[in-house]
Amino acid sequence: MERKIHVFSARMNSETPPPHWHGHRDRLRTKLLKRGANALDDYEILEVLLMAFIPRRDVKPIAKALEAKFNSLSAILAAPSEELVKVDGIGETAAAYIKAISELHSRAGREEIKSREAISSWSALIAYVRRELQHEKREQFRVIFLDRKNQLILDQIMGHGTVDHAPVYPREIARRALELQASSLILVHNHPSGDPKPSRADIEITREIIDALEPFDISVHDHLIVGTSGVASLKTAGLI
Repeated sequence: MERKIHVFSARMNSETPPPHWHGHRDRLRTKLLKRGANALDDYEILEVLLMAFIPRRDVKPIAKALEAKFNSLSAILAAPSEELVKVDGIGETAAAYIKAISELHSRAGREEIKSREAISSWSALIAYVRRELQHEKREQFRVIFLDRKNQLILDQIMGHGTVDHAPVYPREIARRALELQASSLILVHNHPSGDPKPSRADIEITREIIDALEPFDISVHDHLIVGTSGVASLKTAGLI
């Protein structure tokens, strides 16, 4: 009797249809390969990504949950791993892969501006700093050091702060520029409030840095302020 029950159960299991998302994965891969990534919606791109390291689960609800929590692809890539794992279906492995893809994106951006003059590839530079800083929750002050050909030497964080302030020391920036033998630099920081409009303090610290660098014949090309709504240039605004 036990043997008959066992055989019957096995027959029933063998006839169980595969989960609906098996066919969906195949269709999504085919769509990507034949029509290109531009044919996919944002959540579908996320699905393709998640399919690689979540093999036995419908990943569409996970992709939708990521979108709902972070509101944009850039915010998902910028999110800390401890925030990513709060989404149902995202474990430490999935979070690690997402952060690795984010870092690949950042390194590709640095390569793009490093291979050409930063001044002549301004749109690439703006895209790079916005990608790096628009979703930062704390204010961060960075300096992009350039050589005599205006090519990237280093993008370095020179100050970490709170939601509305990051300490900046003009003499420290001058010292670092001399160490790197930089000929010029671009100042960059973010406004976690989202509004990139320069404050009086932003203008004053920019002028202090310019004054600190002047004796060494090191110029400041611009000071870029990054917010979720865009990037403001003090030079374009006539403030430096």
